[in-house]
Amino acid sequence: MRGRLIELVWQSNPTLYAPARHRRACRYEAYIPLPLADLALTLDARTAGVVSDAENVIRDLNGAAQPALAPLARLLLRTESIASSRVEGIQLGARALARAEARAEAGANAGPTALELLANIDAMQLAVDAAADAEKFTVHDITEIHKWLMAGSSNPGIGGRIRTEQNWIGGNDYTPCGADFVPPPPEYVEELLSDLCDAIENESFPPLIQAALVHAQFETIHPFADGNGRTGRALIQVLLRRRGIAPTYVPPISMVLAAERDRYIEGLTRYREDEVEEWIEQFAVAAARAARLATTYLGAVEALKQKWRAKLAAGAAPRADAAAWAIIDVLPAHPIITAPVAAAATGRAKAAVHQAIGELVEAGVLESISAGKRNREWEAAGLMELVEGVEEGAEHAIT
Repeated sequence: MRGRLIELVWQSNPTLYAPARHRRACRYEAYIPLPLADLALTLDARTAGVVSDAENVIRDLNGAAQPALAPLARLLLRTESIASSRVEGIQLGARALARAEARAEAGANAGPTALELLANIDAMQLAVDAAADAEKFTVHDITEIHKWLMAGSSNPGIGGRIRTEQNWIGGNDYTPCGADFVPPPPEYVEELLSDLCDAIENESFPPLIQAALVHAQFETIHPFADGNGRTGRALIQVLLRRRGIAPTYVPPISMVLAAERDRYIEGLTRYREDEVEEWIEQFAVAAARAARLATTYLGAVEALKQKWRAKLAAGAAPRADAAAWAIIDVLPAHPIITAPVAAAATGRAKAAVHQAIGELVEAGVLESISAGKRNREWEAAGLMELVEGVEEGAEHAIT
């Protein structure tokens, strides 16, 4: 076991509104992990090879990065954020979310679930950009990531606040007795988080191994009342960016983990049982699958953009510097778009954007999905099918 269990007593609470058996005192065991920063680890040749191959796939994914493809970077980050939320049970279809995003950008009501998901996308961007560039990673950076992620939740007040009470996973809602896993009591959390930050600063392990260890240790500490999973998966991307392995494109690892949620949880359990190498291999395989899927995904989106360009050229054939071409470039980041968003994303004038949208609709690049004439929305033809395919982990759907 990569830690120790301590036996504790949950005090009785006769006033608790719960079944009688949950109002009585009971005994439970909490898990205290060993420090991570001084972990000594030697992998066998096979596991080391899996890690090396996965890192090469992630580097290859990022090797195609260039400024013109920035919308594709946001598309991948969006996919990762949505998948990470899905692991926590926050779900909304890709098309429904895209429509809600367009409504929110227009100042209309998008709904609480959509707003929480959209906040998670923004928070992931903030985490990857800000925390990844921090000169020294600290506990404050972790709490800031959590605060950003919880900003759009139903309980934003807990954002950035390290828990002061015992939490647990599984079992019942009233006591930790009989829970599947009980993280460290609150008095251990600060010290464990400080050690975790030391491990993030220690670059003696290859990037993917470091990310696997830090993620598993963070989930074991479970330092917040809620939002631990999303924060821990954001840390993966922060680490990959800090180590220079994923400077532009994040591999949507959460998408693979979400598709095999039970296996993901089993892997974290194996880590706590000191089967660290098995967890690292599982994590590396998931990362490689995510990077390969992302590579296929980006290729499919680029091919779709070329089809759009061909349609536009065969129709209105606007000048090379026309707004219509600029809108095509930003569509991957905005699968459903409005005129104000198109103007903001391209920096073009309102009149030019409206003319361009008309040309794109005529060419079959954009499809109107609005019933009225106000707050109109257009969907990029064929893009949502790609988004839905990759978010379901269906690589065969990307053709």
